[in-house]
Amino acid sequence: MQQKSILITGASRGIGAETARLFAREGYAVALNYNRSEKQALALAHQLQEEGYRVLPVRADVSDPVQVQKMVDIVLENFCQLDTLLCNAGVGAQGLFTDLTYDAWRTLFSVNLDGVFHCSQAVLPHFVHRKAGQIITVSSIWGMVGASCEVAYSASKAAVIGLTKALAKELGPSNIRVNCVAPGVIETEMNGHLSQEDLVALRDETPLGRMGTAHDVAETILFLASEKGRFYTGQVLSPNGGFVI
Repeated sequence: MQQKSILITGASRGIGAETARLFAREGYAVALNYNRSEKQALALAHQLQEEGYRVLPVRADVSDPVQVQKMVDIVLENFCQLDTLLCNAGVGAQGLFTDLTYDAWRTLFSVNLDGVFHCSQAVLPHFVHRKAGQIITVSSIWGMVGASCEVAYSASKAAVIGLTKALAKELGPSNIRVNCVAPGVIETEMNGHLSQEDLVALRDETPLGRMGTAHDVAETILFLASEKGRFYTGQVLSPNGGFVI
């Protein structure tokens, strides 16, 4: 029986790294994409390989279609088959909209949205040929409701939701599922810029009374990728503790 496989972009830390651990331990062959965080990615790959799991670290800037295509070719050459693409790579930025430069705007969109576009286009010929496969994108609650001082980030993540819903309709007849996970406030490095006061306020605004963990999000991703999620497509699942209802 062919081992199931997943390509995770932005897998060196946070949600991506935790998802890699979970999927490896669930029996998947895991391709770990990274760009700048080589040390963390290779350490994670080494750890999982030492535990006996099949892991392939592969470097690519998801904003570059040439690098993305090369990455997918490497994954297929090593795994022969790809079952799931997780578009997790993302960047964030805070600041007033009036201070936002066009270069900063383009940087967020080139990774958060263009990265999903490039990666999805690169895997689709393989998925369509097999009449199987799935794409899971990662948005944010701010893509659902917007966040003050995070206009570019919110806009890019809202666009990911729109892309997910439309692509799901287009690919459904080919038996390819496309879903989105939109996490709430999660304890990751991306939120490291927030002050302790801000973190406490966000926790207090969450009805469950705590911030989420990367594992909470990884479990949601695993559900969508598994047989339990086989009738889900075009959906946005938001593990957010009730922060957004």
